Amino acid sequence: MLSSLLVESSVDLSYKQLFVCIITSILLGLLVARVHMYRNVYSKNFVITLAILPVLVQLVIMLVNGNLGTGVAVLGAFSLIRFRSVAGGAKEITSIFWSMGIGLATGMGYVGYIALFSVIIALFLLILNTIHFGEKQKVAEREVKITIPEDLDYPGLFDDLFEQYTYSANLDSVKTTNMGSLYELRYRVTLKDSRMEKELMDAMRVRNGNLTIVSGKVSTNREEL
Repeated sequence: MLSSLLVESSVDLSYKQLFVCIITSILLGLLVARVHMYRNVYSKNFVITLAILPVLVQLVIMLVNGNLGTGVAVLGAFSLIRFRSVAGGAKEITSIFWSMGIGLATGMGYVGYIALFSVIIALFLLILNTIHFGEKQKVAEREVKITIPEDLDYPGLFDDLFEQYTYSANLDSVKTTNMGSLYELRYRVTLKDSRMEKELMDAMRVRNGNLTIVSGKVSTNREEL
């Protein structure tokens, strides 16, 4: 079942073997795309690429077919390709490698092998996403901007509060506002419990004279494929 459908280093390939490999690549490519779409942010172009990528990789592997010269030529051609889009995140990279692995396996004729492993991987990923594996429930990273009067000595002003409510707090920048009458402090903090965020802000408002305090998510400048 897990052995190759193709004879090693064979040039002749029957239409039946070819269609079995192609249909397997298409079905497993659709499986990869569907799993990637489950509870994930995606674009239409990207999931279509995931679906078609196994067939394209299979085509390249079948063309090489054990020929060293052809393999070197294909490697040189692929080395000229540069991805002009954003790099993407871990989920996108995982799906791309999965699709390429399917194409490699079907191109070598290991249809039963890759079908079994793809089903196992799909079930494993779905289970991990369903149980919210690895998600942070309480700990949260925030970017906090605090406005204080110019006559307030800010070094160490909120240290005791940060020690009580956060695991870490780093002062990233200080700038003057309102013609130099106010200071804006920008901290990056890791809260011990996101539910205590309001309590921390109320305590800081007492220290800064009830001036503006902004707490938001840390900007990562990350784009989705």
